[in-house]
Amino acid sequence: MKPRTHFSIWYVVGAFILMSLLQLYLIPPPQAEVPYSRFKQLVQEEKVKEVVIDPNLIMGTYREGEQPPGAPKYFKTVRVDDPELVKDLQAHGVQFSGHYESPWVKGLLGWVLPLLILFAIWGFVFKKMGPGAGVMTFGKSRAKLYAQENLGVTFNDVAGVDEAKEELKEIIDFLKVPQRFQALGGKIPKGVLLVGPPGTGKTLLAKAVAGEAGVPFFSMSGSDFVEMFVGVGAARVRDLFSQAHQKAPCIIFIDELDALGKARGVGPTGGHEEREQTLNQLLVEMDGFDPKKGVIIMAATNRPEILDPALLRPGRFDRHILVDRPDLKGREEILRVHTKKVKLAPGVDLKILAARTPGMVGADLANVVNEAALLAARKNKQSVEMTDFEEAIDRVMAGLEKKNRVMSDKEREIVAYHELGHAITAESLPHADPVHKVSIVPRGIAALGYTQQLPTEERFLLTRSELIDRMTVLLGGRAAEEIVFGEISTGASNDLEKASDIARRMVTEYGMSDRQGPIAFEKAKRPLFLETGYTPPKEYSEETAKEIDEEVRGLVHGCYETAKSILHKNRKALDRIAKILLQKEVLEGEELRRLLTQQEIKALGTGDSKPVREPEVKKA
Repeated sequence: MKPRTHFSIWYVVGAFILMSLLQLYLIPPPQAEVPYSRFKQLVQEEKVKEVVIDPNLIMGTYREGEQPPGAPKYFKTVRVDDPELVKDLQAHGVQFSGHYESPWVKGLLGWVLPLLILFAIWGFVFKKMGPGAGVMTFGKSRAKLYAQENLGVTFNDVAGVDEAKEELKEIIDFLKVPQRFQALGGKIPKGVLLVGPPGTGKTLLAKAVAGEAGVPFFSMSGSDFVEMFVGVGAARVRDLFSQAHQKAPCIIFIDELDALGKARGVGPTGGHEEREQTLNQLLVEMDGFDPKKGVIIMAATNRPEILDPALLRPGRFDRHILVDRPDLKGREEILRVHTKKVKLAPGVDLKILAARTPGMVGADLANVVNEAALLAARKNKQSVEMTDFEEAIDRVMAGLEKKNRVMSDKEREIVAYHELGHAITAESLPHADPVHKVSIVPRGIAALGYTQQLPTEERFLLTRSELIDRMTVLLGGRAAEEIVFGEISTGASNDLEKASDIARRMVTEYGMSDRQGPIAFEKAKRPLFLETGYTPPKEYSEETAKEIDEEVRGLVHGCYETAKSILHKNRKALDRIAKILLQKEVLEGEELRRLLTQQEIKALGTGDSKPVREPEVKKA
């Protein structure tokens, strides 16, 4: 794609010179209008130096020092029929001359030339703005065309998604040697849909396919098709496919497909929305083009559950590739890619960093590496050390450290006991993740402290015992506050929200309720890859809803009583370690466990499973 010309200061200089010339040659100097009688008086008083007489006006110049104070040097008056004018001018030594201007020249200078200059400036501006800037180009596609040399992305730049890369290699082979597939009568899929959580590298993967195949790459967002004018989106779809046919073989990539491909007929205005017309045109175009021409359509979304079924049927986006969160090995490979251009200290172990970042996607890991490099540069280090990565992980997971936030001694004590309530409860339960770090340093927007847990292995399923223990750990902070201070604070609001959500999902989705049994009460689909405040519609009776609320309340209260029982039995350890935490502000997991082993820990078990997959950060 041809790069656009950048703005230059010479544009301003040229415009200034042009305006100066116009003012010098076309725009007359300022003139004061005087009555003809006053003009005759000025001539009699010999204050006029020279005049120019044309058929309608007389334009004159004052002698030096004769013009009125504050008045311009030039004046004009309307000419009248005066036979004595020339004699008076000669008698008082006034130089005079005649002037005749053709009406054609006057019209040219007054109307045609300014219009030509205006159109020249207009054309120059729109030329610099590039295609798609004019009023008549609303229907033109806004897709950005990248050549292979502009992309610079291959599969070597993509890590942690080996299964997805293997699936896409078939697409690359078809674009390079289509004869091998056509000879056997096979047809390549018309559309490839990349689905997965945000930040997992779906767009990067699509660019890598184009870079490996060496074909042009049309990139466009789903929202670029949507416009306030009727018919514009459909016109842009037609123009996009027309351009793709001219550049075939090529790849069309539509990012955030859910902005365009949402299921029809669910909007408040029925099936006549502009977005639905655009979607209809996309379906028609995908059916109409010849797959032998080598035009591959790729799209990415993190909301596949809301896409129109017509988009997902065979013959359209018939191949779905999951780009999931990377596992331990995948995170290590992603860190290796992002640290290629970073100067690492000898003690940096990417395998340890991968183990300490469970649940993070490629974008998160790239942010961690960048933050670590910035922290090392801020401290004038020659290379990025392990401590910089540790601090960067804390910054990404828990937020920026608020060193200037002043807290009273009472608040610091409440936060310390709250966080140790989480930590001791987690260390006392057999199915909770081990504690990695406890801190009472304020971070982020509202976190006055946090307890970070890390799993010991990759997990993809949760048992009932694990969920119960997770809720118990969440409620441990509030339980510690009640035991020590006899009252509770607002610091447990986020913990209560998470624990209540887990309990409700256990009853309504997972069938883990003894009272309700193996029944799922929620039929509507939650977002697969997004954590939102989704509230499903109720499709059960009020009596059942009451029973569900009672069951949820019972689960939460049971976990809360378990947490209180654990902390009552370990009250001495809670008080002793709280004093140490108030002095040091941060306790590592190993140090916490060493302090806990100095006296007997009285635990209450709830099952026999292992720790869960994702990390937990409990914030006060």
